[in-house]
Order: sequence, then C-alpha cells, then structure tokens
Amino acid sequence: MKVATGTVSDGRIVVEGNPFAEGERVTVLDDDADGTFTVSPEEKRLLLAAIAEADRGEFVDGEELLAELDESN
Repeated sequence: MKVATGTVSDGRIVVEGNPFAEGERVTVLDDDADGTFTVSPEEKRLLLAAIAEADRGEFVDGEELLAELDESN
C-alpha cells in the first residue's frame, strides 16, 4: 500500500512523487470534502469486521508494519 498526494489538472489526478504503475488500483479521498462518505453494504461489513479484529488485538502496530515494509523493499 502506498499513500500519495496530488492535484486535479484538466480532469486528471496528478500525483506527487513516484508514479503509480499502469493499471494499478487506487482509492482517492477528497480532503476538502465535508468529512462524510458512503459505503456499500459489503464495505460496511468489511469495516465492521476489521474494527472487531482490532478490538480483539488482532492487528499489526505501526512500528511492525514499517519494519515489514522495509523488508519488502
């Protein structure tokens, strides 16, 4: 997973930094929006399941995640 910022220019999103690979799937969040969004019933189910996993302590902390990402590069 990568996080990038960008701007819209002529209706296209221009990403700062390293480009994404052709055909790579991305999710775009508008940080100027009012803070609300809509999810499908399946997305809601997945979010609630992920929250339940975290509540049970089934997660990777930030330091461990960064270490795993460093190892994969």
